[in-house]
Amino acid sequence: MPPPATLGRRNLLAVSLTSFLTDLSSEMVLNLLPLFLVGPLGVRASVIGVIEGVAEATASLLKVASGWWSDRLEARKALAVVGYGISSVAKPLFLLAASWGGVAVVRWLDRVGKGVRTAPRDALLAESLEARRRGFGFGLHRAADTAGAALGLAVALAVVAWQQGAAQGLRAETFHRVVLISILPALLAVLALATLARDVPSTPHAAGRRAHKTPGPTVGWRALPRPFFAFLAIAGLFELGNSADAFLVLLADARGLSVLGVLGMLLTLNLVYAATSTWSGSLADRIGRRPVLVAGWMLYALVYLGLAQAESGAAVWALAAVYGLYYGLSYGTARAFIADLVPAPARGKAFGLFAATVGVLDLPASVVAGVLWHGVGGWQGFGASAPFWFAAAMAALATLALLVWRPVEGGRGWKV
Repeated sequence: MPPPATLGRRNLLAVSLTSFLTDLSSEMVLNLLPLFLVGPLGVRASVIGVIEGVAEATASLLKVASGWWSDRLEARKALAVVGYGISSVAKPLFLLAASWGGVAVVRWLDRVGKGVRTAPRDALLAESLEARRRGFGFGLHRAADTAGAALGLAVALAVVAWQQGAAQGLRAETFHRVVLISILPALLAVLALATLARDVPSTPHAAGRRAHKTPGPTVGWRALPRPFFAFLAIAGLFELGNSADAFLVLLADARGLSVLGVLGMLLTLNLVYAATSTWSGSLADRIGRRPVLVAGWMLYALVYLGLAQAESGAAVWALAAVYGLYYGLSYGTARAFIADLVPAPARGKAFGLFAATVGVLDLPASVVAGVLWHGVGGWQGFGASAPFWFAAAMAALATLALLVWRPVEGGRGWKV
């Protein structure tokens, strides 16, 4: 039975507002973090790859556990609030980090918060939306999330312009000022979710069980259908080449963009992402999730082919704008696709396992990208283009697999 329309709209508003405020806070800090590491702290790209990869992998196991627990409790909101709270507490700790090790610890703590919140939040959103509007709802959520990121980047850009103008490197005091500004929206995000969102009862008795704080029946992993695991395998292939966007920032820096230029590039990316997410979700409602996802992944491969050959900051900026369209086409659509494949009682686990797979593979993807670029030990690597050639190849293989796959409920999950 679909949730009441008023509850669905309320939860969509709550989750979207929370994500808007969280990304407003996070993106102004995290997009400057690679420049803080390579500038004031003097860290190599290979180390940044390890930091980013371990950060996402740290979150991954928690995403599975949090999703499973939210299924068992039939309560998504509380775990999501706790996760957002952990990330909010982590932000001010960047002010105390004076070495790459200290930065890594704070970055990992922030990802712990993401690991706790992601699967319950996505399951709450899926259960709040009718199936025929799920693409639109996830697209709108991604648009709000990315609008917050764009505003966060605009704030960071303004602070950098005020503090150091068009200087090439990022100064430590500039980074710390941005961190201070990020604390307020992070706290407001937690407050928004805690006061506005409501859990969606899955049965007439679910609300009563939650009121008495007794868990619902355990839903085993076998409740996840085989087509979901087939899609997970294809997405995993894609993620093997999908290194952290910190490498896009490093490429723009290497091709001559100033700190202001890098922030302007990221702002452009996020504006395109925000402008296309809701439209892409509605398109996926009309023509199906898979064609839209295929288009997004194919576009990713083409963009990364271009980045591998980009010789100027302007070229990287232009390709980053097209990269924003990949995000708009792909992120909300993938989550709506999972909600279609998996029954409601198991969606927490499904979103957790999907997020965990993506997060675990971020570690080898980012480490490989860093090693391909700067090498390891005495080897100097292949240079800045190498990670982008590799990512384009992996994306092309995953796109081909998605094209030939047909989800078959009750079967092996593959039909060519």
